[in-house]
Amino acid sequence: IPFNTIDTALSSLKNSQSYINSGMDIATKIAFDLVESFNDEEDINNMEKVMLEYAAMDRELNNYIRAFEETVNQVKREKPENIPDLENLVQEKLTAIESENSDSDLQRNEKYMYFMDQLKEMKKQCNVNETIEQIDEDIAVTRSQTNFICPITQVEMKRPVRNKVCGHVYEEEAILEIIQSRKQKKKKVRCPKMGCSHVDVKESDLVPDEALKRLIDSQNKQ
Repeated sequence: IPFNTIDTALSSLKNSQSYINSGMDIATKIAFDLVESFNDEEDINNMEKVMLEYAAMDRELNNYIRAFEETVNQVKREKPENIPDLENLVQEKLTAIESENSDSDLQRNEKYMYFMDQLKEMKKQCNVNETIEQIDEDIAVTRSQTNFICPITQVEMKRPVRNKVCGHVYEEEAILEIIQSRKQKKKKVRCPKMGCSHVDVKESDLVPDEALKRLIDSQNKQ
């Protein structure tokens, strides 16, 4: 069995995921633009449907890759004398995997969850901007700017990232520098936000906070 050929095919399949990820990133940015421009809610809801369609494609691709990998590993372990029908074996494995799927799987897609979280933040921030004239402007600005300050550098953030575990936000470069420094000493990183009990901040926990970045940029333009 030409396993090198199979490995090459699997590598190509995995590369296809980058196109799905790029599509989800573009859909996310479009949705944020729509919220900022106070577009029709229906347009924004349509982008959510697009994200779910991408999540479905991502699941389908992952299922196929998993079925393929498990089948190949099984054949490698068993080392049959006769070359098996890989296509049928993969299809059987794929059918078994897909039988475990549910609609809720799509809503647990990491990029979809990020999209919904950031969309919620964008709507919240834009609603604040809509009503900002109804309250004392100095108080409003002060409240907003306290969220702009990095707990590490104590200056306004340029590239804020949010910790998925505890929800706190930091300047990307600052938190990554701490993580790398502590990693070299084989020590864990405690969340720099005062009062936070999270004691093991990892780079994989961090996601860009696009909603906050857009708000900071908007305030600075004003």
